[in-house]
Amino acid sequence: MTTAVRGGLPLPTDRALWASVDNRGLLARAQAELGTPWPQPLAGQYARYRRDGDRVQYETRVFEREDRLTRAVVAALVTDDPAWVDEVADGATLLCEQSTWCWPAHDVAAAALGTVVPVMTEPVLDLGAGEVAARLAWIDHVLGEQLDARVPGLRQRIRHEVRTRVLDPFVARDDWGWLQPPLSNWTAWIHTNVLTAALVLLEPPERDAVVARVATGLGDYLASLPADGAIDEGYSYWWQGACRALEALTLLEHATGEDASTWPIVRAMVDYPHTMQLGGPWYLGVGDGTAAPPADLPWHVLHSWALRTGSVAAAEHAAAEHAHAALPERGGIGRTLEALVYTGWPATTPPSPLPAHVWFPSTEVGLLRETAGSSRGLAVALKGGHNAESHNHNDLGSVVVAVDGVPVVVDPGRPTYTAQTFGPDRYEIWTMQSSWHSVPEVRGTPQCDGREFRATQASADGDRLQLDLTAAYPTTNLTRWTRTVTLDRGASRVLVADDWEVSPDGTGTVVHWMLAGSVEIMEPGLVTIHPLDGARPTRLTWDPATVTSSLTVRPLDDPMLSDVWGDHLTRLELAVDDSAGHGSLAVTVEVDR
Repeated sequence: MTTAVRGGLPLPTDRALWASVDNRGLLARAQAELGTPWPQPLAGQYARYRRDGDRVQYETRVFEREDRLTRAVVAALVTDDPAWVDEVADGATLLCEQSTWCWPAHDVAAAALGTVVPVMTEPVLDLGAGEVAARLAWIDHVLGEQLDARVPGLRQRIRHEVRTRVLDPFVARDDWGWLQPPLSNWTAWIHTNVLTAALVLLEPPERDAVVARVATGLGDYLASLPADGAIDEGYSYWWQGACRALEALTLLEHATGEDASTWPIVRAMVDYPHTMQLGGPWYLGVGDGTAAPPADLPWHVLHSWALRTGSVAAAEHAAAEHAHAALPERGGIGRTLEALVYTGWPATTPPSPLPAHVWFPSTEVGLLRETAGSSRGLAVALKGGHNAESHNHNDLGSVVVAVDGVPVVVDPGRPTYTAQTFGPDRYEIWTMQSSWHSVPEVRGTPQCDGREFRATQASADGDRLQLDLTAAYPTTNLTRWTRTVTLDRGASRVLVADDWEVSPDGTGTVVHWMLAGSVEIMEPGLVTIHPLDGARPTRLTWDPATVTSSLTVRPLDDPMLSDVWGDHLTRLELAVDDSAGHGSLAVTVEVDR
């Protein structure tokens, strides 16, 4: 990169502007906690990850501290009161004194040395470290002069800590896991935060070198994405991968003048989120994603890039979601500050586009909707791909059906992250197993993890999605399994047809259906579901002649699951007699009229 790099960040620091900003209640919340003890992450909490797998107790204190600092920064900006500058200085100093910025689950240095507490001489550049570096850079950008007036020396401390913990390790090492294929959301997320820190806290020529290195890494991430813009990690992780990349491109444009708005991959990235909406707050979740994402997403990022790339649908979606969204207070102070001053929203709120047909060849994920532009009625999704995707669950062939925008046939999502989540015992967690997704189990054999276990012969048209699931199962008994999902818009029903060939004289093939809401078997071949959120009662029907049905209730006590689905999910098990070497099953989903 030969272009001279411009320092700083594209965020105004004008006092009059900030005094007029609607702070969305952050000032009141900051005032309520002023003078109270700051949240304190403790060594014992950090050690729990190595001792019993708990990462939440420590991370919660870290996030509470950072969120309080965000509110203090907003208070300092909108009031111009020196007392709030002191509060910011206290929070920033606490971050500088924190033994590590790395989250315990990512501390590869501690793991290698056999410790349960951070090793301060071995800084680890992970998501948490990058977040703190960017947070301190944003503070320096918007309040640097006030900090010099009230607490001279703090800005030098910030520069020392960010250099030692983040910028020097970024420059010195190229063996970080997030730089190695296959690239994931970490790649975009960390590069964005490093770029933020470099633009504020470094001077040429060091700044220029770091920016050039970031541009290369970001280019590698964009090159790793499929041309259709799909994210194999799913919608939830789009916000921490593709969206982070968009934020980095905004910073690069400010720094170098590079305009990415005409790049095809950028337009494809922008067009992804609205295609995954089922209706209202519900989205298609795959892998570790959730069907009910948080309400405080940075819609301003998507909206601004949708306008720049000419994506009307993405802009309408972002504006519609922003109308009832919370301020993005967590996920980086830059997102909060930029959301407060964003002025690109339309005068009237448009409806979400809700396309009638979605198909991503790269991930083999498709979604069909009864009526374009409306969540009323049925929507159905089918997932293919392979079982080594990022945040993978063994879920090939998984079906999700929504009624009036509310998932009825569901993908459970994931429980709270622990040491087990990304360890060798990951697939002992029930939500990661194919047995708890709406997929077959062939002669007692569930799907297995690994790239060789994949869907094949994927196809899609206006009202049909189809996959072959033979290669998803580690068994020689199965020679063919074709799953066809059809949306009959005229009759307002979904038909899921399975047809397969197996070795004769065996038993034990079951097709599972994961259901949310109140479920009861009304009669042989008929289950009725009373869904969540007041969606209309729904019925699943099948020919009971060669099928034995049963229900298993799965209680939910993890908030990552129960906050979405309530206190339970129900698995419908349809056992099919395929002892003759051939099996078939057709299940119809429709509103119970």
